[in-house]
Amino acid sequence: MNILKLTNVTKQFGGLTAVDNVDFEIEAGEVSAIIGPNGAGKTTLFNVISGFLAPTAGTVSFNGETITGLPVAQVAAKGLVRTFQLVQLFPDLTALANVRVGSHLQSVGGIWSALIRNRRSREQALQVDENAHRLLEFVGLGDRAHVGAAELTYGQQRLLEVARALATNPKLLLLDEPAAGLNTQETAHLAKVIGDIVAQGTSVLIIEHDMSLVMDIAQKVIVLDFGKKIAQGTPLEVQKDPHVLDAYLGGVEYA
Repeated sequence: MNILKLTNVTKQFGGLTAVDNVDFEIEAGEVSAIIGPNGAGKTTLFNVISGFLAPTAGTVSFNGETITGLPVAQVAAKGLVRTFQLVQLFPDLTALANVRVGSHLQSVGGIWSALIRNRRSREQALQVDENAHRLLEFVGLGDRAHVGAAELTYGQQRLLEVARALATNPKLLLLDEPAAGLNTQETAHLAKVIGDIVAQGTSVLIIEHDMSLVMDIAQKVIVLDFGKKIAQGTPLEVQKDPHVLDAYLGGVEYA
């Protein structure tokens, strides 16, 4: 069963076509990846899927429902949540407080309910705290809960972004270059976290340049070049596709 379906999605900026008639389906319960060279249209496509940009043409369906052109907040409320290529945390808040923000978006009454000091809000605040601590433990940051986000290493900030996104209880998590800037050990830990996310019932779609990571964790790979989809398939199928080798992988096959 597919959780995400794109049909003939196109995004133009004036005379530039950043995404050109792209269609594919993402299956629930899997890790899927979008790869391609710089300028291939990957992040623009993520922006269209997640509601940050409306497509010029085509449709985006999530869980069988058309979400084309819906505002970001509505898309996220339906369970489709993304992280960004550049870390976007609240640097003056602790790691725990950053995750709380995501949790409050799913709480009754939203963030504003936290300002009301009644019994219900206090109980809800305890639940938010418990969930935030659980998610920090889940991504390996349990001992950094009360450390300011700005004091974390870059790799830890990446994991904190994932924890905050998970706090919104997504059905599909979009990760934009989650391994960018990570060392080998951090990337291996990230791969484990992504696997654990899927094991707990959240599907994952990533944009990634680390081909070793993609080939290790993805069940399906979609390849873009100049805004067009040039290939899709399993990692083994994609890495042997001559169009992919020419456009992106430089003739190198990844075991």
